[in-house]
Amino acid sequence: MASTALHERIRTDIESRILSGVLKPGDKIPSELELMGLYGCSRMTVNKALSALNSAGLLERRKRAGSCVARPRTVAMMLDVPDLPAEVAKRGQAYRFDLLKREISDTRHHRSIAEKIGCEGRVLVTHGVHRADAVPIAYEERLVSLSAVPDIETQDFADEPPGSWLLRHIPWTEAENRIGAAGAGSEAARALNVNVGAPCLSVERRTWQAAQCITFVRQLYVAGSYELIARFGPAQKGPVQNGPV
Repeated sequence: MASTALHERIRTDIESRILSGVLKPGDKIPSELELMGLYGCSRMTVNKALSALNSAGLLERRKRAGSCVARPRTVAMMLDVPDLPAEVAKRGQAYRFDLLKREISDTRHHRSIAEKIGCEGRVLVTHGVHRADAVPIAYEERLVSLSAVPDIETQDFADEPPGSWLLRHIPWTEAENRIGAAGAGSEAARALNVNVGAPCLSVERRTWQAAQCITFVRQLYVAGSYELIARFGPAQKGPVQNGPV
């Protein structure tokens, strides 16, 4: 087998174990010497594979410590991917997620889902409401690619919402946020206990791992329940603080 094909095979083998959840954030992968013996190849071939995984944000490589699966980034972009349970807990409130709807769909049969998530195949669709001290603060629609995250199909989300599960298990390498204002539709209004058309903060987010889309989520926050704060200067970039208000 050619060297180029072999380093791609090594990369794919490790990547598939990360994407499937066999290797979790923080887990160490075999050393370069172990991989050389396993695949019968040179250090250069192994290094190419690990460098590609590191560039994609899937691995963290440290001198003398080896390589481990990258943890989800916390403050690495203009707007972070927040973990609502943690944000609510910081305020001393009790968090709860109520799963309202759960189904498996296929982008080949549902154009609207395909357009939102931007990938093909089976998709887990969930709808739910986030609560702080039992009061609804956000209505959520989430799509998760099952080819990217097969293990999520068996989760019941009784102990944590889909977003928190993804943050704990699937490192992301790129994200896109869209923020605007929207009126609550009938389904969201019922979940949030507000009138149809009530003003909400709308946050749409897509995340990717390398070139593979992981999830699309749209969250509607009750007006006054959530804020996004950025502090910056002319030549300075600062992290955005976000959370319930």
